[in-house]
Amino acid sequence: MTDLLDLSFAQARAAMRAKDVSAVELTRAYLDAIEQARTLNAYVLETPEIALERARGSDERIGKGEAGALEGLPLGVKDLFCTEGVRTTACSKILGDFTPPYESHVTDRMRRAGAVMLGKLNNDEFAMGSSNETSCFGAPVNPWRRTGSDAALVAGGSSGGSAAAVAARLCLGATATDTGGSIRQPAAFTGTVGIKPTYGRCSRWGIVAFASSLDQAGPIARDVRDAAILLGAMAGYDPRDSTSIDREVPDYEAAVGRSVKGLRIGIPREYRVEGMPAEIEQLWTTGAAQLKAAGAEIVDVSLPHTKYALPAYYIVAPAEASSNLARYDGVRYGRRVPGPDITAMYENTRAEGFGSEVRRRIMIGAYVLSAGYYDAYYVRAQKVRTLIRRDFETVFADGIDAILTPATPSAAFGIGEKANASPVEMYLNDVFTVTVNMAGLPGIAVPAGLSGEGLPLALQLIGRPFDEETLFATASVIEDAGGGGFSPERWW
Repeated sequence: MTDLLDLSFAQARAAMRAKDVSAVELTRAYLDAIEQARTLNAYVLETPEIALERARGSDERIGKGEAGALEGLPLGVKDLFCTEGVRTTACSKILGDFTPPYESHVTDRMRRAGAVMLGKLNNDEFAMGSSNETSCFGAPVNPWRRTGSDAALVAGGSSGGSAAAVAARLCLGATATDTGGSIRQPAAFTGTVGIKPTYGRCSRWGIVAFASSLDQAGPIARDVRDAAILLGAMAGYDPRDSTSIDREVPDYEAAVGRSVKGLRIGIPREYRVEGMPAEIEQLWTTGAAQLKAAGAEIVDVSLPHTKYALPAYYIVAPAEASSNLARYDGVRYGRRVPGPDITAMYENTRAEGFGSEVRRRIMIGAYVLSAGYYDAYYVRAQKVRTLIRRDFETVFADGIDAILTPATPSAAFGIGEKANASPVEMYLNDVFTVTVNMAGLPGIAVPAGLSGEGLPLALQLIGRPFDEETLFATASVIEDAGGGGFSPERWW
């Protein structure tokens, strides 16, 4: 079983097509691993019957020579993606036992490509959080440990369950979503690879909405090649999503290992924030040296409006969340808490159904959208967003092919460690990632080293719109230079 769990996407795909292992055998290995690792709380719903049924179908198609791109590969699905006939809660009490009668576009594409769904993965409630501690199911546990310590660490947020499951070998890869860093930050915390594609590359249809102009689906996987394979299956045009782009999806896997000779890599001076740990600074320097050694040119660049990104993001995102979450009222579906009249029923349902962080963001959003404050806050934040996007456009117009930055300001921290901290301190975890969402650009987090406490650290690469191929090429250079294979020792 251990050997099967160590196979990458590409290796498992080759083994099944060579008939060295069946999809059912591979699926059973993962189901057994999930059963033994429930202490990690990565899955909020296991679907073994569905998994085995799909695996048997995969074996039939492989036998007929009709295998799809993800045929027989056991994957996890973030609980933000609607799955037909399978409970989807966004890890919130307010959705209760909601069972969608439809499938999200992304998971439907994966299913048609032959993927085997192992279950639904933990996430922050409505994807609002940077540590996955706001989930109504409790926080998933990072499979990594600090050297010499047994303290449980966060897996990052909001896609913490996806990252924890991939790192712990509880699935080959997983779907995730990224609104301000929710793919890249948990990937960085767990030694996995996570890519947020260009806004519009993956359909948002059937994904529970947080902030519609920022949300984007993407994969978390063990290595760069696996992430490329998975994104290739997830991406594609969907006429039901008005923001979906009708553009051909390239062969991302072919870009992995491609030469970066002659590429110009930007190093933005504004990302050298005050108080940045020395080990993060050193990681960044090392990553630039690795790309230079591979033939890339390293160029200092300026993104002058970066310092405004975080405050602008935490106006735009809550404003959109406030609007999106107005639909959860206890009338049509999900949880309902009775009251003496309809107004009391609304109030009781939303007060009991939403967690504290979601309520906080709804109230912030309602405030910045209210009469007298809309122009002062929301409109101004959107103007700042335009300036942030123009910064990137200027840099790319000057011939920069990709931008290298840290992925997070620190390694993973302990569960509950920041429970008494101000919300702003938690929001600072997104300082390096929110600009990418504000500008609608692709960004990838790739493991690049270990902290002094033995925890994963990652670098981020930011690309031109719809140029995920360059990110896969540059990320694979950093992955190869670091030796790859960032996996925790088994303790659970």
